[in-house]
Amino acid sequence: MGYLILLITFLLMEPITWLTHKYVMHGFLWSLHKDHHDHSHDGAFERNDLFFIIFAIPAIFLIYKGMEPETWYLLWIGIGITLYGMAYFFVHDIFIHQRISLLRNTKNPYLLGIRRAHKQHHKHVGKFPGECFGFLWVPIKYFKMYFNATKR
Repeated sequence: MGYLILLITFLLMEPITWLTHKYVMHGFLWSLHKDHHDHSHDGAFERNDLFFIIFAIPAIFLIYKGMEPETWYLLWIGIGITLYGMAYFFVHDIFIHQRISLLRNTKNPYLLGIRRAHKQHHKHVGKFPGECFGFLWVPIKYFKMYFNATKR
């Protein structure tokens, strides 16, 4: 049952991430996210990196509370959120933004679609308008660009 809760949590994180990205990061916490778009930061870190801490706090709390037998399910929710956060870090920071050079020359249509959608998101340097707020699932047109290219 725990693994099912973990899987459902991981899957639910995508719409939660979309909503958070659009209405929080491009909303009232734009001041933290802005430097990720306009590259106004100095050094390796951005104010935007604080979101890792902000989003880790509920996961840590859930894992901690899930150690109690009567709230065991919270452990699995916390682990699901943590695994999604790890996936986000690897795909967004390492793969897309190349903070560590990895998979730079991939031909994988799924990964190329995610990268392309993220580039579309970043073409907007301001708070509004915006597009492609998703992370692991982005508009299908970006995947089609690369899946169709591999069939030629």
